[in-house]
Amino acid sequence: MSRRLLPLLLLVCALLVGACGGGDDGSSDEATATPQAAATTEAGCKQVDQPQPKGEQHLAKPKLKLDPSKTWVATVATSCGTFKITLDVKRAPKTSSAFASLARKKFYDGLTFHRIVAGFVVQGGDPLGNGQGGPGFSVREAPPSDLAYTRGVVAMAKTASEPAGTSGSQFFVVTAEDAQLPPDYALLGQVTEGQDVVDRLGAVPSDATTGAPVEPVVIDSIRVTSS
Repeated sequence: MSRRLLPLLLLVCALLVGACGGGDDGSSDEATATPQAAATTEAGCKQVDQPQPKGEQHLAKPKLKLDPSKTWVATVATSCGTFKITLDVKRAPKTSSAFASLARKKFYDGLTFHRIVAGFVVQGGDPLGNGQGGPGFSVREAPPSDLAYTRGVVAMAKTASEPAGTSGSQFFVVTAEDAQLPPDYALLGQVTEGQDVVDRLGAVPSDATTGAPVEPVVIDSIRVTSS
């Protein structure tokens, strides 16, 4: 072989190796890889793993009091998207303040919507994940006597044996045009942004008896801000 051709062949070889990511560290493969879209469920939510329950909680009753002269908004990020709740601090100061206190402690992060009843409500915020848990305290505040649980209203869940207006950490969002519920459930607020996300949540297939979704629906975070 000619000595003049040898450097040329070595140069071509070097260029080919560089173009094909011939290094052992695979850095070129990573740089040129095309990101894969996250898998989605039938309802259009992200496929996520079922989180581990946080277990029984023993939190003290919060002392936080939200300023009613400000507008307070809870941003709820979920595996189905993000929606916003404007808290009704004027008509439900105790309930909204307790909810905001839990959100500040990141209590809701990693919990689930454990109950989804199509055309009725979606319910979440239970640290046990089965509808039986709470924060370790309860707040009682009578709901407005004229409260109607219509589409987008957010209220707090309670057991049948608890007095009207009792709440812990579990909340529900009404997906029915009118859920036809008596004014027993403490008012929290109203969905003011992301109703399409709430509709997506409400479309997640669930067990007809328990309302448990067939695939996990996770609350990534809830953050409360004011303006």
